[in-house]
Amino acid sequence: MNKALKRLALPLLLMFVLLPPAMRNAQTASAAAVSRGECVVETVSRRFLHERNADAELPMASTTKILTAVLVIDDCDLDETATVPAEAEGTEGSSVYLKAGDVYTVRDLLYGLMLRSGNDCAVALALHHSGSVERFAAAMNAKAASLGAQNSFFANPHGLPDERHHTTARDLALITAYAMENETFRQIVSCKYYEPRAWKNKNKMLWNYEGADGVKTGYTVRAGKCLVTSAERGGMRLVCVVLDSPEMYDRTAELLDAAFADYELVKLCDREQPFEGYRVEEDFFYPLTWEERGKIRKEGVSVFPLPEEHGTFAGQMRIFLENDLIFSQNLYIM
Repeated sequence: MNKALKRLALPLLLMFVLLPPAMRNAQTASAAAVSRGECVVETVSRRFLHERNADAELPMASTTKILTAVLVIDDCDLDETATVPAEAEGTEGSSVYLKAGDVYTVRDLLYGLMLRSGNDCAVALALHHSGSVERFAAAMNAKAASLGAQNSFFANPHGLPDERHHTTARDLALITAYAMENETFRQIVSCKYYEPRAWKNKNKMLWNYEGADGVKTGYTVRAGKCLVTSAERGGMRLVCVVLDSPEMYDRTAELLDAAFADYELVKLCDREQPFEGYRVEEDFFYPLTWEERGKIRKEGVSVFPLPEEHGTFAGQMRIFLENDLIFSQNLYIM
């Protein structure tokens, strides 16, 4: 390297190191083609650690089935039997080849839905839950809205092409963060092989990415390659969504690697540790970069003077990241 290039290299390196993590990630996570919509969220705080076109309304193919599974797990007895309806047999696209009149448990159908991406399982589950695909889609939209997914519309339980059917990376991340709170859902999507039916999970992240424990692949010509991934390292769980991502596995690995490198889940409030002599009722964890740790500020608001009766309301504590309020809860007399 000549002297002129050496003089340029050091300032450029310093500029890169001083970039905020989100900008630095965007620079480093470029070996794989970017997605039309993508994001990474930490599931406890719901803080988004990476966003790119996260609010673009896009088709999502079989990642739709995350919400299908959520509804069924929340509302149905998974050990109940379900007779395969004629409407489910022969559903186009990916299938476990259900036959009308066959009897499966709801649990079996969920494994077929999430491991093998069975569109026939999606129809069978929708009819078992709601009696019709239309009523099930209405329930999907209501559930999505309740989880903060405000820019999505679900027209079917499987994600086959429909002009009305769309979501955003952000909405799908919120739905998945909720889903991963459920132990049954986690057991299903992290399963590599479902022995009772000899079904192998199509999601390669379970084999190829450290800490991966779900969630769902998807593909149609219109939607492109879609992938939702959950991974946990060091006690922090992240959900990554990539929609229409030509190299979905590589891109997901890049985004997760960058987020795990930059952020750590920090306990900012502890039920066992009084705050200014007062008791709090819940712990609070938040993902922070090393630089952000020095920008956390805690304060008590409208704290009444002691003495007061044990257990009575005494005011409120608030936690700020710079000037942004990220958490608040009541304070009580110890």
